[in-house]
Amino acid sequence: MFRKKLSGLFRLFRFELPFTAGICVILGELLALGEIPAFRELTLGFSSVFLISATSLILNDYFDLESDRINAPERPLPSGIVTNREVVLLSIAVTILGFITSFLLSFQTLLVVILAWIVGFLYNWRFKKTGLPGNLMISFSVGMTFIFGGIAVGKPIEVAVWFFGTLALLSNLGEEIAADAMDMDGDRKAGSRSLPVLFGQETAIRISAAIFLLVITISMMQFVLGWMEWLYITPFLFMDGVILFSTHKLLDSKLANRRMYIRWIYLSASLAILSVIVIRLLK
Repeated sequence: MFRKKLSGLFRLFRFELPFTAGICVILGELLALGEIPAFRELTLGFSSVFLISATSLILNDYFDLESDRINAPERPLPSGIVTNREVVLLSIAVTILGFITSFLLSFQTLLVVILAWIVGFLYNWRFKKTGLPGNLMISFSVGMTFIFGGIAVGKPIEVAVWFFGTLALLSNLGEEIAADAMDMDGDRKAGSRSLPVLFGQETAIRISAAIFLLVITISMMQFVLGWMEWLYITPFLFMDGVILFSTHKLLDSKLANRRMYIRWIYLSASLAILSVIVIRLLK
């Protein structure tokens, strides 16, 4: 029983998501400095954003309990593996750890982490059911991971950092809207005003497709404008290819399981980021 509960608590973290957020911070540091950051900046920067991102995801399960009974009944909370009290205590503990690690980095990074926590809490508490405003709040938080990396190393206004932040914001926005389209039935019953609920599932998917095509266009602009060396183009060509293929599949209303293509987009972007970091380290 204890092992099952512990496993349920760990599942609340959805580790691949805060891990990717932490990797984005490291890439932001690399882009800002043009070299490998100090070990302290790497570890504290990664840990701060990992923990705060995890907090937002844990709170998401707490506030999404009713809709998850329909959309994801296998999740730890609706399935009864963990209790509301345990989820709240876990979120408090992880939040405190996130604040401590960010403060150890600098006072400026602590302020950014507090802002990210507030945005995440407000989203889960009040704005998740507002549709596009909620989507934008989450996407803002994702884009800020790169900016956080620049701030962590004392270079918050590097062009490359803001470019990647914008790319991440738009990519996540497309994913959020597409995911809402997959969750439309549960969201409607929960009283959400998501784009699919207001305008229909297929209209929302077409909007997300347009955003994904914009991401592809912008990702190539960085090479044309000379902001990124051509050495790094292969990871972006791979990412753009996966996004284009997945977008095509998302637009096919006859497919039964379109949700997996959203995950493909997310994973391709994560792999592209990791590849850029590896190339940067080996260069």
